[in-house]
Amino acid sequence: MTENAAAEVHSARLPTRFFDNRASYLMFTIATTEKPVVAARIGEELAHVGLGEHALRIFDAGMGDASVLAPLMRQMHRVFPHIPWLVVGKEISIEDVRLALDRLPDRFAEHPELVFVVTNMYYPEAPSLSPAGQNESELIWREAVLEGSTTDDFGRQIHGLFSDLVHDWEVVASPKTGNPLYVRPSVLVLYRKDRQFLLNSVIPKRGDVEGTYDLIVASQPYRARTTVERKVRIALVPLARALAPGGRMVVVHSHGNDPGLEIIRGLWPDEDPFQVGRAELVAEARRQLDAASDGDLAYPQQSDQEAIFRYDLHAMPSEVTEHIGTGLTLAAWNAAAYVAQIDENRLSAALSSGAYVEATQSVLHRYGGVWFNDEAYVIARTGAEEG
Repeated sequence: MTENAAAEVHSARLPTRFFDNRASYLMFTIATTEKPVVAARIGEELAHVGLGEHALRIFDAGMGDASVLAPLMRQMHRVFPHIPWLVVGKEISIEDVRLALDRLPDRFAEHPELVFVVTNMYYPEAPSLSPAGQNESELIWREAVLEGSTTDDFGRQIHGLFSDLVHDWEVVASPKTGNPLYVRPSVLVLYRKDRQFLLNSVIPKRGDVEGTYDLIVASQPYRARTTVERKVRIALVPLARALAPGGRMVVVHSHGNDPGLEIIRGLWPDEDPFQVGRAELVAEARRQLDAASDGDLAYPQQSDQEAIFRYDLHAMPSEVTEHIGTGLTLAAWNAAAYVAQIDENRLSAALSSGAYVEATQSVLHRYGGVWFNDEAYVIARTGAEEG
C-alpha cells in the first residue's frame, strides 16, 4: 500500500463498531466459557484427521489471542505426540498476536517438534504465506530460532520480538468497510534450534509453501450480518481450497435461540442477527466450490443435536439467586451485545439510558444465568483414508 493510499484510509471518518471494540472482546472472553468450549468441539475432529507427508499441518483462520488454538494444541499433543507440527495462525491485530505469542512458551516446551507461524495476510493469501500482486515485494519474513529448553528461555526470546512486530503488523482502516487492512504483509516463523534439523522439511521457506492443511480452524470467520454469498466467497472458498487430501475444516459461528439473544430482544424486539445457519452456508459453499471445479470436497451432514452446542457466562450461583450486582449485569449485557454484534450507536444509547439493566436482569432471573449457542459444521476433502 502506498503512503498516499494509507493516508487516505487514515483520513476516512468511520463509525466504531462494537464488534471491534477491544475492551468488549476481552470482557467477553474472560466472562464466558466460549473459547475452551469451542476448542473442545474442534478437538473432537482430531480423531478424523490424517497426517501430511512430513507433519501434522494446522491452519487457524482467525487465531485471535490463541485462546482457542492453545487448548487445541494441548489436545493435539495428547493425540499426536512426538510428531512434527506446522501450525499457522492468521491474525491482523498486533494486540492479539502479542497475547497469542505469550501462550507459546509452554507449547514449545511440551511439544518441541513444533513450527509455529503467524501472518497478517488475507484469506486467499494466508494459507500459502504468499501475498497477492504487488504486495509480494513488500513481504516481511522473519524467522525466530529459539534457543534453550525452558519456558523462561522461550518466553524471553519471544518477548524480544514484540518491538519489531509493531512495525510488521501496522494496519489502516478500509474506507469502504472499516475493516483493518495490513500496511505490509508479514510472516513470523518460530521453532526450536535444537529441533531445526528434524524440522527442516516442515519449516516454511519464503516463496515455497504448499499451503495445504490437514485441519483448518475457522471460528467466527465472518460477521453475522454479511450475506451468504459473501461469507462463502470471502472466507469459506479460499479456506476450503487449502484443505489437503483427507483434510477437514471445522467452521463455528453463533447460532442464537438462547437467553443471550433474549437480552438483546428486550431492547430491540425484532433483532435477528443470526438469519443464516449452516445448511444455507453449506449449500452455497457447495455451489461456489463445485462451480470452481473443487469437486472432491465432502459436506458431512449433522443433526442439530450434533452441530449446536452451548457455552455459559461465568457466574457464582449466589450472584443470581441472592443479588444480581452491577458487575454480573454488565458482563451479561456485554456478552449478549458482543455476540449479537450490536453497532456502537445503539450500544451507546442503551448504556446511557440504562435500558439494558432491566432487560439483562430479567433474563438472569428467568434462567438463573445466561448461556449462548454456537453451531459447527465440517467441510472435508476426500482422497485419503481418515484416521
